[in-house]
Amino acid sequence: MKQTSLMMMLLVMLGVSVAAHAQEEPPMPPFSKDDRVLIFAPHPDDESIGCAGVIQQALAAGADVRVCYFTNGDHNELSFVVYEKKVPLFSKGFIKMGELRRKEATLAMEYLQVGKDRLTFLSYPDWGTMRIMMEYWETDAPFMSLLTRIKAVPYPEALSYGAPYVGESVLGDITRVIAGFRPTKVFVSHPVDANRDHRALYLFVTVAIWDLEGRIAAPAIFPYIVHVPRWPQPRGYHPRSPLTPPYVIGKIGWRRTNLGWLEVRAKRKAIRYYRSQIEYEPSYLISFARRNELFGGYPDIDLRDGAASESWQDVRAAEEIGVEATKEDAAKKNISALAYQRRGGDLYIRFTIRNPVDEAFGVNIHLLGYRKGTPFARMPKVRISVNGLRMEFRDKKRRIRAAGAKYHTQGKDHYLRVPLAALGNPDRILASMSTFLGGLDLDETAWRVLVVE
Repeated sequence: MKQTSLMMMLLVMLGVSVAAHAQEEPPMPPFSKDDRVLIFAPHPDDESIGCAGVIQQALAAGADVRVCYFTNGDHNELSFVVYEKKVPLFSKGFIKMGELRRKEATLAMEYLQVGKDRLTFLSYPDWGTMRIMMEYWETDAPFMSLLTRIKAVPYPEALSYGAPYVGESVLGDITRVIAGFRPTKVFVSHPVDANRDHRALYLFVTVAIWDLEGRIAAPAIFPYIVHVPRWPQPRGYHPRSPLTPPYVIGKIGWRRTNLGWLEVRAKRKAIRYYRSQIEYEPSYLISFARRNELFGGYPDIDLRDGAASESWQDVRAAEEIGVEATKEDAAKKNISALAYQRRGGDLYIRFTIRNPVDEAFGVNIHLLGYRKGTPFARMPKVRISVNGLRMEFRDKKRRIRAAGAKYHTQGKDHYLRVPLAALGNPDRILASMSTFLGGLDLDETAWRVLVVE
């Protein structure tokens, strides 16, 4: 008891939170010279925010490190206005900012000893990649970026210059990068991140790795999170403070990479190369330069065919899903429970929400089917909308009929029956749920992998 008390006193004297120390996440596995580390960044700066420590430690171990950028970040108009001191009005102005962010990324990575030949820029549309995933497959009408008004990759340095903004282009490029490098460890944005490009990148990378099963050795996957309201706290440069998980998703099973003092300083300097982003909110990005980094993903949900009373797979929406920074934020969530079940040829979904479903307030269920041997472009990308007592099915942009689908309520619980045939009889399903009020999206759960077979 005396030794324990002395240790606690010492921790307090050193400025270490005793509660945080007691709940400290287990460490990440160490790197070796045989590792091939691939870091996917949704935008230029995410690789430094989430993985600058990993980059340094992997290189120090002799591992091969490469970084792949999903977008050039050319849609962040507010930061552009602050940095350029003018409002970009034409495509050329936004592309100029995307090119600036590419140059900032190159400088930041050169500082961390990752050369230009280890960087790949895909340059797909910032703030448009989730729309591509959900709607733009097998089409001759590519997605058009809202601000740039462009429908194809406009940057000559990109991996596939001129590639149309469609799902086949994006998935093809990501698959090409993974297959060519054959990574042992992949670091990718998190399926619960509040930014849609971060979520979309996770989906594309997941599908690409599934497509490569049997062709390359399966890499270890380490998701990292960036966008959470009012997280991390406190803002600013606090190199001795730990990066602790946000409130609700703290039970995800995080692992940490501890950073030494010199590694924290190097991370801070790498982040500071992104001047175009820092000037808009000076204290935010630097908040990630702390004494550890966090990585962790959700386990797959195994759907077993059995009795209704025994086979519901509860994803514990009230505890683990969401992007709340505090307990008070969590209490405001509309989605309080979500569970999945498979019975024969049907997927069942049970959810509980705090507000009544009516003509204005409703829910969207997103279900992306995956089946080995079938091109993902041909698989359904289903959105089920429920408001009032109406249920609407859409596959990408097209409204469809799903024979056998059913929706009903029982007390506060809502139930959906979805024929697996409507999802292409998948082996796996990428699933998420969101709420909306009128045309405004509200809460959105993490993307989860449902294993059907």
